[in-house]
Amino acid sequence: MEIVYVYTKKRSEFGRQCNFSDRPAELHVDIIPDPIQAMNFIERNPCDITIQCSRDMSEHEINTERFQTETRGINHVEGGWPKDINPQEMEQTIRYRKKVEKDENYMSTMLQLGSLMEHCIKQNNAINIYEEYFEEDDTVEGTEEPPSAKTINIFRDPNTIKRTITHLSWHPDGSRKLAAAYSCLEFQRAAKDMSFDSYIWDIENPNKPELTLKPASPLVSLEYNPKDSHILVGGCYNGQIVYWDTRKGSQPVELSVVEHSHRDPVYKVIWLQSKTGTDCFSASTDGQVLWWDIRKLSEPTERLILDPTKKGSLDNALGAISLEFESTMPTKFMVGTEQGSVVSCNRKAKTPAEKIVCTYSGHHGPIYALQRNPFFPKNFLTVGDWTARIWSEDIKESSIMWTKYHMSYLTDGCWSPMRPAVYFTTKMDGTLDAWDLLFKQNDPSLSLKVCDEALYSLSVQDNGRFIACGSHLGTATLLEISPGLYTQQRNEKALTTSMFEREAKREKILEARHREMRLKERSKSEQGKEEDVKEPESEIISEDLIAQAEKDFFEIIEAERKKREHEEAKALVDINKKEMYEENEDVKLK
Repeated sequence: MEIVYVYTKKRSEFGRQCNFSDRPAELHVDIIPDPIQAMNFIERNPCDITIQCSRDMSEHEINTERFQTETRGINHVEGGWPKDINPQEMEQTIRYRKKVEKDENYMSTMLQLGSLMEHCIKQNNAINIYEEYFEEDDTVEGTEEPPSAKTINIFRDPNTIKRTITHLSWHPDGSRKLAAAYSCLEFQRAAKDMSFDSYIWDIENPNKPELTLKPASPLVSLEYNPKDSHILVGGCYNGQIVYWDTRKGSQPVELSVVEHSHRDPVYKVIWLQSKTGTDCFSASTDGQVLWWDIRKLSEPTERLILDPTKKGSLDNALGAISLEFESTMPTKFMVGTEQGSVVSCNRKAKTPAEKIVCTYSGHHGPIYALQRNPFFPKNFLTVGDWTARIWSEDIKESSIMWTKYHMSYLTDGCWSPMRPAVYFTTKMDGTLDAWDLLFKQNDPSLSLKVCDEALYSLSVQDNGRFIACGSHLGTATLLEISPGLYTQQRNEKALTTSMFEREAKREKILEARHREMRLKERSKSEQGKEEDVKEPESEIISEDLIAQAEKDFFEIIEAERKKREHEEAKALVDINKKEMYEENEDVKLK
């Protein structure tokens, strides 16, 4: 069976040329003035007309009517069965099929549809409609195009009283939806009639949220379940944990009991890697880390108090602002605190005291963002005060890399999921910075002014192409970055590994040198010199070393001065000898 298409059209009906020619003007219509119409007007005498040297200008403005779209879903079930047949019962469906197949009309209908179906199948086989003609390579050499970003959409808080977007979470399947948590973090400054709602947005429809989440208290954190995209868990301002099933509407399915919840706002909630996909854990500034099973939120399954003295006292606990969990390290997790330190913990330790393994100190204020590098889990990023820092697990005394101190406070940051050497930060002046460590380390590769107000939250899509930024006035800005910032370059992993190892080795050498100098100072103090062992390096350098350096410096200068004087004296003697020789020669000639 061959498929033939025949098109019939006269040659004169297509491809005709347009012939243009010059000709004089022609008068087609001449409308003569109607004297009767003149009776409707009054002659104006005198006439005053103002004349300006410039041309008359007019300004017109127009705004199109805003069109709101709404997305609605529908559930399809198996249909086409008679009312007395239950499609779930296998025996009833088989019996009905056999009955229909014996009908004469069924056979004639199948024969008629067979030829049409064969035609469609052969047509599909003739052309591969899914063939990709221009497949892009996974790795490129590095484009010459400078880094850039463009705004795709802006999602504004629908409420009159604007609230801060405290957290953003991408839909795990396809990333076509964005969940945003709205809250006012200014203590006792929230308006009485402020809305508690948070929203799920369709990134292609900024006019109206796809779903409104209605918690009992404003949400500070919100996360999609990576195993079930219909489930979201949120941390409230009053310390409660709440979860939603989007198939059941806007109201929460269950929330934790106040008595067994956090005492402060829940700044971070993370889903755990488990068989059921229902386990998560949360952190708050009350100094607690709590583990939950959303099937039973009446009380937490486990509790950890971040007491650095390891006594389990809430009075000494460090307030948690950020949280980090890597699925490849199921027993380890990290907590960023209000005091500027990172606490590394081990969940499977035998005693609560052993669960706190070590701390990393380096920031002067709260650590708002904490994330491991997705390609190198031993290295992690922290964002706090005016800097962003990169750490190595092996070095606890200092970070291995850090940015310069910015003029504006840093509020959030995260790694690129596609490139190991790229990370992003947001600042209080409304700027988004993209850092490419392979390009330059002292300054961001791209600095983009997103909005006039402060940016508070940041989230990157799984493919690294889109970035969502949440602002102080409840505006979520969706940005698309240039391919150079999310396309992995050739040998990038190897180059990034060598860079991290080099910086880690440098820090180890410096720390060993500092330790050696501290030991020397300690030995001197034991001999009677009362000096603080932990004073800064500038004070550790002894006055004897400074005096010796000054002495050596002046000796070198004195030696150089004497050398120059000797050379000048020698040159003067040579000149005198030459003049005496010339005088003797003149005398001989005379």
